[in-house]
Amino acid sequence: MTRILLISGDTREGSPHTAALRTAVRYAPAGIAVTLYDGLRTLPAFVPGQPVPPAAVALLRHWAGAAEAVLISTPEYAGSLPGSLKNLLDWLVDSGELSGKPAAWLSLCPAAQDQAALVTLEAVLGHARARVLKSACIRIPLGPRAVADGVVTDPRLRTALQDMLQALDRTLAVSEPRSAPSWQVHSSLFPIVSRRNNISGFDPGRLHT
Repeated sequence: MTRILLISGDTREGSPHTAALRTAVRYAPAGIAVTLYDGLRTLPAFVPGQPVPPAAVALLRHWAGAAEAVLISTPEYAGSLPGSLKNLLDWLVDSGELSGKPAAWLSLCPAAQDQAALVTLEAVLGHARARVLKSACIRIPLGPRAVADGVVTDPRLRTALQDMLQALDRTLAVSEPRSAPSWQVHSSLFPIVSRRNNISGFDPGRLHT
């Protein structure tokens, strides 16, 4: 079973970004274990090269290291990433848990409202040596009433999330392809490729789902 870590960059109560990722947990396709990180508010400030990281950081690094891919949804603050999300990514860049792993973003805003944040996010993920899977990055602008009972009710988002998770899952199968991967197989929103066998060792029960 593929393990995908979900990270919301929004610390607000009732955040649509967190609700969207919570929706991904609820409607994940069979064979994909998705877990939602919920420690953004309490994560300590980044200290470069700290030899013994705080317990919360060590746990974050464990989860990120054990996951096989990462999906991030974030708003834009002051023309960039929210500081709390940048802080989280700095901890992971410093220790290398995202190196080589597929990553994608989910946007819930029109392009004019979060494009700078997404450009910065891709740049930071590049420094982390993650593989940003552009084919799995989706923009689905949501209206103000899209969230109900902590999840997103818009069926378009459910379909998009399932496609994103499947794309991340199946991309893992081509880390060392014998020939160039075929992009002739498509999901409803973007290209996907075949899936690999499961990797053990990740305990999704330890994360908030």
